[in-house]
Amino acid sequence: MSDDPSSIDPRPKSWIDKITGVFSDEPTDTKSLLEVLRNAEQDQVLDTDALGIIEGALQVSSMQVRDIMIPRSQVVTVAAKLSLPEIVDQVTRASHSRFPVVGENVDNVMGILLAKDLLPLILNGNNEKFDIKDIVRPATFVPESKRLNVLLKEFRETRQHMAIVIDEYGSVCGAVTIEDVLEQIVGEIEDEFDVDDDSFIKKFDDENFIVKALTPVDEFNDYFHTEFSDQEFTTVGGLVLQKFGHIPERGETINIGPFLVTVLNADSRMIKLLKVTSTLIDTRKKHG
Repeated sequence: MSDDPSSIDPRPKSWIDKITGVFSDEPTDTKSLLEVLRNAEQDQVLDTDALGIIEGALQVSSMQVRDIMIPRSQVVTVAAKLSLPEIVDQVTRASHSRFPVVGENVDNVMGILLAKDLLPLILNGNNEKFDIKDIVRPATFVPESKRLNVLLKEFRETRQHMAIVIDEYGSVCGAVTIEDVLEQIVGEIEDEFDVDDDSFIKKFDDENFIVKALTPVDEFNDYFHTEFSDQEFTTVGGLVLQKFGHIPERGETINIGPFLVTVLNADSRMIKLLKVTSTLIDTRKKHG
């Protein structure tokens, strides 16, 4: 250190100065960059959340739409031929905000229906002149090979929140939303249907509850004052799977005892999240 007092900077180092110091040996590829960043996190130059976001952003640039898209079999669509009451019923049961509107089959996508666009029609009450073509928004189509960072840029520029994914033959193979892309960067984004990690059941309103499929049957029974057997299946997901007789797709519903059960989240292997609609008076009193 120099003896000249004028060479000593009395100001404390800012986080920018620290970052600059960390990158004194410039990384030459993504692997070495991540190694530098993780060392910076260990040295408390970056916090864990910031590191996770940076890693997610780097990962997105190397991922394709096919890696995160909702498969065709699990996309909840609305048939253009349905009446307004039928569409409202389907949208209410599915609990989504956007739906591809299809003609004769899934490959004939006519546009995207926003659930909020139904509200003025419901309030108006005039169903005779209803034509879904009057309210659908234009659909965006993207190839399954598109990079996620490019898709995110397009979502931002066009202000779209959903895109229809097509394969090399032009057939619909799934759908992707801006939330799906952002979750790759910042982690899972919770919404009103998500349940806290430390709980299995979340009350949504007086008659509707969001239930994790891994909820133990005995805990479900205790919450709702029911007596479902846990001899064959120990979780609610197993019980629901037995009733369906197959792995259900998102949006499928089934009546189980005094409940209407709607699948909110599932993949090709398991059920993950359910909406349970109940009219039990004693349940509403206990958890109201």
